[in-house]
Amino acid sequence: MSDKIKITQTKLLSDNWYILNKVTYELEKPDGTTETQSREVYDRGNGATILLYNKENKTVILTRQLRIPTYLNGNETGMMIETCAGLLDKDNPEDCIRRETEEETGYKVSDVEKVFEVYMSPGSVTEIIYFFIAAYTKDMKVDEGGGLEEEQENIEVLELPFEKAVQMIKTGEIKDAKTIMLLQYAQINNIFSS
Repeated sequence: MSDKIKITQTKLLSDNWYILNKVTYELEKPDGTTETQSREVYDRGNGATILLYNKENKTVILTRQLRIPTYLNGNETGMMIETCAGLLDKDNPEDCIRRETEEETGYKVSDVEKVFEVYMSPGSVTEIIYFFIAAYTKDMKVDEGGGLEEEQENIEVLELPFEKAVQMIKTGEIKDAKTIMLLQYAQINNIFSS
């Protein structure tokens, strides 16, 4: 921890779904003076996401589900096309993404490759998301997926040609940041030709 930042107060604003705090701190500026600042900080834990890809068929597995915040901000249907993802809970990122992949997509993957980790909204959210890729084949499909009923998940599993998924970024059909990042990672790193 930096000796240039001193937390002076943390006030709980909400713990209804996750934790929202107002954090007041003193910050030593480059000129040596100290300034007091306050920020709201949302803590929802850390997460993991994965792009499943099939080199032979040149396809990817994505999901579609309702994301009510997007509906409230102009997404007419509220539906989002995304890579499979989930919160770590008490898991490490690798175990989490294997579990989430099976729950959401129905594919049981064992070999996952971490490609990077990202603070998705560092101005207000503490969350780090761990990004993975994994190859899949038809014989890895162990059930229908769709998410967990007790978590009120109603997830549609999509198998799309990779090039179509990339095109869907341009058309605005895919607007999810983690999905765009993983599709672009796959494109930049030529995972379908290596």
